[in-house]
Amino acid sequence: MITENGIRMDKWLWHARFFKSRSLATQFCNASKLRVDGVIIKKAHFLARPYMVLTFSRSRQVHIVKILVLGSRRGPATEAKTLYEDLSPPLSPKSAEANSSATLIRPIGSGRPTKRERRRLDQLRSH
Repeated sequence: MITENGIRMDKWLWHARFFKSRSLATQFCNASKLRVDGVIIKKAHFLARPYMVLTFSRSRQVHIVKILVLGSRRGPATEAKTLYEDLSPPLSPKSAEANSSATLIRPIGSGRPTKRERRRLDQLRSH
């Protein structure tokens, strides 16, 4: 529900498509993993307002987001991106490599990796 003062933080995070469900956004806020203008938020009912800066970590990446619009519904991803301005620093080449090497997928049915294959995979992931 949007009031004159703002919208619940968990609902805004869900509208902006940072979380698949509102309950996941609520759990995230209640776990004190979100900062608003540098202050840790401990409750999901904290009101989000335009021009607030949110800082949080998701999937090994730090997101820094400035709220532009509160939004009235959870629309498509293109609409969700208009709700905020992404101020996150670009990924460093090393972390981009780490993300790409983490997506190494073995073929289905290839079985358990041998010791040599495991060492090669570990070596690729460490560089």
